[in-house]
Amino acid sequence: MPVEPSATAGAGKTASSRTMISVDRVTKSFGSGNHLVTALDDVSVKIRENEFFTLLGPSGCGKTTLLRLIAGFELPTSGQILLDGEEIGHLPPYKRPVNTVFQNYALFPHMTVAQNIGFGLEMQGKPKADVDKTVQKMLAMVRMEHLAGRRTDQLSGGQQQRVALARALAPHPKVLLLDEPLSALDLKLRKEMQIELKRLQSETGITFVFVTHDQEEALTMSDRIAVMDTGHILQVGDPKEIYDRPARRFVADFIGDINILNAEMTAVKGDVGEVKLASGATITARLSSASVQPGSVSIAIRPENVGLCGVEDAARTAIGTIENAVYFGSGTNTHIALDGGGTIVARNSGETGAPGERVGVILPDRHLQVLID
Repeated sequence: MPVEPSATAGAGKTASSRTMISVDRVTKSFGSGNHLVTALDDVSVKIRENEFFTLLGPSGCGKTTLLRLIAGFELPTSGQILLDGEEIGHLPPYKRPVNTVFQNYALFPHMTVAQNIGFGLEMQGKPKADVDKTVQKMLAMVRMEHLAGRRTDQLSGGQQQRVALARALAPHPKVLLLDEPLSALDLKLRKEMQIELKRLQSETGITFVFVTHDQEEALTMSDRIAVMDTGHILQVGDPKEIYDRPARRFVADFIGDINILNAEMTAVKGDVGEVKLASGATITARLSSASVQPGSVSIAIRPENVGLCGVEDAARTAIGTIENAVYFGSGTNTHIALDGGGTIVARNSGETGAPGERVGVILPDRHLQVLID
């Protein structure tokens, strides 16, 4: 699932090396006794100033709980959270320099767009002239000047989302938290709003912390991604690193399409391993971690990196039989049953073989990776 970088990626301000949010060994449990549930288990992560940082994972992984802890809607069971160097565990939500955009936007339907955007500033006691000036600036930023006087219950979903963003950005918080704000939008509008969100983050210089279970959404917008599962952060990295160099089997399987084959690693030489496939072929693959030891392992390769050739081709790594070929518009996924066991998918944009045809399979060493289970 290669993703084109957004039109605004790299534009405007760039993330600094300065830490804005520091989560230090945070655990969050709910309930007690036999009903105790640990939503976050000893989680640590640092989020940089002016960074678009995404918490990515399946439902129940702990990403929204972590967001709520930063916002102050929940308190950690143990550990601490620092925001711009200050421990914020004792601060109620309204005293934290943080704003949140919720999944349902939580707009005031009886107010106009402009009134919604200015509401928070008015609650802070800002002078009317300053409020009006900021509202006009926010309207221009989200490109809604022409709708300033319209009530929010008369807007489309995408327009409501822009108002919610403008309202949250108006006080210029140090951090903006976004809890799956695009999930209610249709596919085309969601893709448009992905670009808009990245543009707004780049223009404002505010740290965005974005929660989603959508892998493509995370890859498209993020400076860095934290992949979560069962209350743990499994890997943190930029989109290319997460996609091309997944450290664990869960990360590889969760992010995009990938082939995972069982194999036997016979030796380690530096940062690569010598691996024997079920077919008997011996290959080399990068190690995802120095802790990977010889023995039974999983190796991974993306479908777009798998090559097909004739069975007599000297470059082939394995031989198999085509089971089916699925055309999806920009290319074809060819499913191959490998001799010796296992199946693999090759993705290409050209001609492919027919079911039952014997083919050679090329697995380039530079695209193979040994995973931690």
